Amino acid sequence: MRSSHQPSYFELALWFCGALVLLFVVAPLAGMALHSSWPSLRETAADAEVQRSIRLTLLTSLAGTLVFSLIAIPFAWLLARHTFPGKRFLLGLIDLPIVIPHSTAGIALLGVLNRDSPAGRIAESLGFSFIGHPAGIAVAMAFVSSPFLINAARDGFAAVPERLEKSALTLGASPGRVFFTISLPLASRSLLTGFVMMFARGLSEFGAVLIVAYHPMITPILIYERFTSFGLSYARSVAVLFLAICLLVFIVLRLVSGGPRHADR
Repeated sequence: MRSSHQPSYFELALWFCGALVLLFVVAPLAGMALHSSWPSLRETAADAEVQRSIRLTLLTSLAGTLVFSLIAIPFAWLLARHTFPGKRFLLGLIDLPIVIPHSTAGIALLGVLNRDSPAGRIAESLGFSFIGHPAGIAVAMAFVSSPFLINAARDGFAAVPERLEKSALTLGASPGRVFFTISLPLASRSLLTGFVMMFARGLSEFGAVLIVAYHPMITPILIYERFTSFGLSYARSVAVLFLAICLLVFIVLRLVSGGPRHADR
């Protein structure tokens, strides 16, 4: 049983700082929601263009996360298990999409995905172009959000006791079997957290997607387009609806990735 604890002035000051942080995050979102009427939200929810936009945003972010995870997770294991010259530089390079302006990221991707590039020519041979296509949107989303998955997966694999992997190898298990039966399951909590964070970050991407594929419109671009064309009231209802859907999806994914909670000790 926990003993009663009288908070000190220092702890009260810390709680006050925490309350200010929460107010800073919640107040703008709550204000936006309170300024939206139910009739406008119902009308927005019934708008076919808004429905298509939200569906496209969810599916492209999910697709980009799923496809990229197939190569990011094995790479994260290598980063967790091996030390080599230039590793710190490589880790900094992985984090670069987080810190560069996302319009810059879009311009960089445009040079790689345009029709004259090798990737563009391959896409053309398959009957589509990355520019102005959901595939281009998924690539842009994955580019700016990939560090969240890589870093979370690397930390998860680093927390797996290496002696377990070595013991399995000495008992005759192949490296692949060790990875899929020991490393991957034991790091699964971190992998799921990274997956959720990458997916959630992809949902909010604007700048890179704006340059690579203005059409078809994902929801962040639709909100911007309605704001510039019709004003705040038209954009606000879309923003509130998208915020509610993202919050619901994020809570569900967090519950799935969180697993069982241990009781307080």
